[in-house]
Amino acid sequence: MQSIIDQLNFWINKVPEEFHQISESKISQRPAPNKWSKKEILGHLCDSAINNLERFIKIQYDHQPFLLTPYDQVLWVQIQGYQELPIGEVLDLWVNLNKKIIRIIENIPYEKLVLQCDLGNNQIKTFKWLIQDYLDHMEHHLKKQILSK
Repeated sequence: MQSIIDQLNFWINKVPEEFHQISESKISQRPAPNKWSKKEILGHLCDSAINNLERFIKIQYDHQPFLLTPYDQVLWVQIQGYQELPIGEVLDLWVNLNKKIIRIIENIPYEKLVLQCDLGNNQIKTFKWLIQDYLDHMEHHLKKQILSK
């Protein structure tokens, strides 16, 4: 788990540094009418953090295998109105949510990492896998969509 924590800490420091070098207009620019801006993608990562924070808590005490309930990512971004928010507000939310996720991960007893979660479609994964998947999903968006030149 330490490598995941280290990566999360890396991104918590790196992302604000990178965003402060990009203009608000460029951060808010949508590449196409039905595509998210960099700000909205960061908002999507906030929504991912909100949902996974709850999962990371509940899987430790809820019925096994823990059933992951999906959420409508497009509607979450739209309803939360990330495009209209100042980038500083979105960044602060993302940073603070990930700091909280790190605290949760730091306190997970080792034996709980093998708890199972049900992704649907007969896919059962471990809690450890879910945590790694959270980081992988974040890094996909950060590297390929937000911080790519």
